[in-house]
Amino acid sequence: MSITAKELSQILHLSEAAVSMALRGRPGVSTATRKRVLEEAARQGYDFGRIKEDSTSGTAVMGTLYFIIYRKHGAVVADTPFFSQLSQGIDTGCRMQHYYLNIFYLDEGEDIELRLKQTIHFDCRGILLLGTEMRENDLLPFLKLNLPLVVLDTYFETLQADYVLINNVQGAYLATDYLISHRKSQPGYLRSSYAINNFKERADGFYKAVRAHGMSTAKSKVHLLSPSLEGAYADMLEILEAGEDPASCYFADNDLIACGAMKAMKERGFCIPRDIAVIGFDDMPDAACMEPALTTVHVPKQYMGEAAVRRLAQIIGQKQTPLKLEVATALVKRKSV
Repeated sequence: MSITAKELSQILHLSEAAVSMALRGRPGVSTATRKRVLEEAARQGYDFGRIKEDSTSGTAVMGTLYFIIYRKHGAVVADTPFFSQLSQGIDTGCRMQHYYLNIFYLDEGEDIELRLKQTIHFDCRGILLLGTEMRENDLLPFLKLNLPLVVLDTYFETLQADYVLINNVQGAYLATDYLISHRKSQPGYLRSSYAINNFKERADGFYKAVRAHGMSTAKSKVHLLSPSLEGAYADMLEILEAGEDPASCYFADNDLIACGAMKAMKERGFCIPRDIAVIGFDDMPDAACMEPALTTVHVPKQYMGEAAVRRLAQIIGQKQTPLKLEVATALVKRKSV
């Protein structure tokens, strides 16, 4: 059966990498597909001189990777430095691995399967999927695509896929252990009012550290706050104005919650860290500019993006056992503890 002009255009748009691979006999394009593309291209007068190579290494571009950002409620996945740095890492990784990068958003409420059919073209060699706000069922349409896939920033025990994520349990444990060791008192928990897997894992790390110090987890004060600066500020201010006595120290699910809560505490007359110590998570750029500077957990966001691209490049064209890759964190000690 003949290939239509549109189909040929889509095939050749594979950064012209499919044709390059066909010409050079590289793996990834079957013999039948190679022959079909070359014959149809010649018949329609395609100029093989259009094939582009990397200007620095002379390596042909291998195709396009799609970075899909899935937003369920948008409370966590927003225009923040965290996701900006993650995207920079993915972009760097694509250039290092000689892929083009295509980025688009998907929102809950859309017909995901239809949108994927309309958006994923012949040029797609694999998908990097930001799953921060996803639940298990949300991942199913992506698994049906039968394309190489790496899921970032979340993990589902029951769904087999490649995952690259933060070691949230380790980071929260390090932060809480430091908080308890430094303050010698029961820590409180500034917990996100929006439930995502990352925050659940950070809760595991927090309570694990509390138990390791021989404390009762039931005695830790827990405040549910919005995972944004202004939201956490308003929620914490309401709690303090209601007359509740705060704990002497807190671990927060992320830096935005920590900074918002600190703003409310200071407004109500508390001195940080003399009266209340606070530790955040993510090491956002603004954390170092707070007064006092926020102690937090550093996440190598750009490295995580690059690692996801490297893993995707490994599984393109070759079947491998799926991996769960957890990126280690590190405690950044500043003045809020």
